[in-house]
Amino acid sequence: MSAVPPYRRIAAGIAARIAAGELAPGDRVPSTRQLIADHGIAMATATKVIATLREQGLVQPRPGVGTVVATPAHPRLASAEPDQSQPAEPDRERVVRTAVAIADAEGLGALSMRRLAGELGMPTMSLYRHVSGKEELLLFMMDTVFAGDALPGLSPGTDGWRACVEALARLQWSMYRRHPWLAQAISFTRPLLAPRAMAHTEWTMRALDGHGLAPDVLFLAAVTVANYVRGTAVNIEEEAQAEQETGMNEEQWLDSQQNRLGEILSSGRYPFMHRAVSDPALEFDVDRLMEFGLQRLLDGLEPVLEG
Repeated sequence: MSAVPPYRRIAAGIAARIAAGELAPGDRVPSTRQLIADHGIAMATATKVIATLREQGLVQPRPGVGTVVATPAHPRLASAEPDQSQPAEPDRERVVRTAVAIADAEGLGALSMRRLAGELGMPTMSLYRHVSGKEELLLFMMDTVFAGDALPGLSPGTDGWRACVEALARLQWSMYRRHPWLAQAISFTRPLLAPRAMAHTEWTMRALDGHGLAPDVLFLAAVTVANYVRGTAVNIEEEAQAEQETGMNEEQWLDSQQNRLGEILSSGRYPFMHRAVSDPALEFDVDRLMEFGLQRLLDGLEPVLEG
């Protein structure tokens, strides 16, 4: 008799906890990273654990939270009969929307073609009728997210270039806030050519036009701003993953580090940091960091555009 694969054994253990009521509907189940740490398994095995539970209808993704125990109302649990409210063969839009939901809830690391097929209740190979592979899937996901928000209703002639660029940067920041995986998916060295994402660059270049800059300088300026926002937003998914794994939000984690921080700062080797951290006026979070850096970046562009 062959041994039970580790992913099935671990999935069976979690399923037993759900059946016993130890994990109630809406409770988070261990993330892939937590499974790796707890069981000493590879990412691929951890992903299979979650995929198996999803195929059994026991868990579901919840944006901003992670994978949770499914509620009885979840279609895969409510009835053993096929869900007649959905077409047997999903269209590309539904495939992409489902992929976005998984990535929103658990990050890009949890998204695979097999995982997506399991959520849609279809064979993995059937997905390739809609997308050629993971890269094209990401392209469609990005384009879908960028299509969800209209470009700012401002014009450089009426509102000024700075107000226009600020508005678009804040729009992009809000997108990263809602879809933490998006910053990881975007690359400025090997970009996926998503038309609606490219429209953001075009819009920024138009906002910066009219100051005698060459097209290449306009392009570099637009990409520099976008890359700053994206680079800062990379921290958002890392924080979301850390919160899922530790159960502590950013403020709680910082509180847990106070003793260690005090020991380091009391050494006297970091007087400037000590004064900053001791200042009651200090307010530090990723949103303030983004806004501070954005303003300094636009300050730097100002003499280039108006000099």
